[in-house]
Amino acid sequence: METKPFIFGKATSGDNFTDREKESSRLLSNFNNGINTILISPRRWGKTSLVKKVCKSVQSDKLKVVYIDIFSCRSDREFYDALASATLKQTFSKFEEMIENARIFLSRINPKFTIGPDPMSDFSVSLALNEKSSDVDEILQLPEKIAQRKGLSIVVCIDEFQQIAEFKDSKTFQKRLRSVWQLQKAVSYCLFGSKKHLMNELFEKKSLPFYKFGDVIFLSKISTEDWISYICERFESTGKHISKELAERICMAVENHSSYVQQLAWLLWVHTQKEATEQDFMEAHQDLIDQNRALFEKQTERLSTYQMNFLRALVDGIHNEFTTQEVLQKYQLGSSANVSIVKQALTKKELIETEDKKIYLADPVMRLWLKQEFSY
Repeated sequence: METKPFIFGKATSGDNFTDREKESSRLLSNFNNGINTILISPRRWGKTSLVKKVCKSVQSDKLKVVYIDIFSCRSDREFYDALASATLKQTFSKFEEMIENARIFLSRINPKFTIGPDPMSDFSVSLALNEKSSDVDEILQLPEKIAQRKGLSIVVCIDEFQQIAEFKDSKTFQKRLRSVWQLQKAVSYCLFGSKKHLMNELFEKKSLPFYKFGDVIFLSKISTEDWISYICERFESTGKHISKELAERICMAVENHSSYVQQLAWLLWVHTQKEATEQDFMEAHQDLIDQNRALFEKQTERLSTYQMNFLRALVDGIHNEFTTQEVLQKYQLGSSANVSIVKQALTKKELIETEDKKIYLADPVMRLWLKQEFSY
């Protein structure tokens, strides 16, 4: 089967993974040296792809990686089940070893096992948890106990880590995690997630337990130069051609947003017969907007008039000084106090983000769509 030249909407690997050499090296060094890592960036900038790439390269007989996605976890109990299941599944190569060690290390909790047709992949643990701290600590210590017993190091990577902020009595839960994790010698943690503002709060707010928990990496955008080289090479690898100028247009249109660069490049590749043209680009550009239209309509359908007016100001290039009389009147934003309320609401909805004290739309393709909508 022919490999797609561009991948979007899921983690990329192999030839579809581009650049990130500096971040990969730093993450690799942290993993090898037992340094806790916090990876922060807006959604779909390639965090998961980066972590999985480094996880694959660092695995060895002496260093094991446990990878968990906790997006579906809605409580601390579900988190503990997920942690125990992933740790056992990814540190032992035989099913019998998983069961034996679960009973040894979780003996006080009476674990129950769910097993599918393939025990090594269809395996999960359900824990009859008592609220006693000793029971919970036994689960949180599971990676450390396994690492000590097997004489190796373990890196626990937790995707969508911001979910813990939604748990009941979240701060107490966070304190419990940190109090155990910070004392472990053979285990380090890589924590990352798709909601930038929540991740920032968890790790940068001095009053919260995970403040200064580890090395914080703010993932930056891949450079236009690197994207141009990648796009041109991927076109050429399939017998098609794109000019550097059009490859740059792809980057500029979506502000170097990783997932959207891949998606727009893919759409242009589909439209291209042999050599990409301006007309091909324009059709791919509109396809990109149309394919995301339903999502954007859903995200904005319940916004207030003030919130939509604020987005209109952003589309028009206003990024600060929203409380000047000129801006307040032109975009009908109400009072200065109202602007503050609007910004908080849109930030919580992940529709805007702040960078260098300026506010931008979080999604560059939503900006393209809004520009069309506002022009009608």
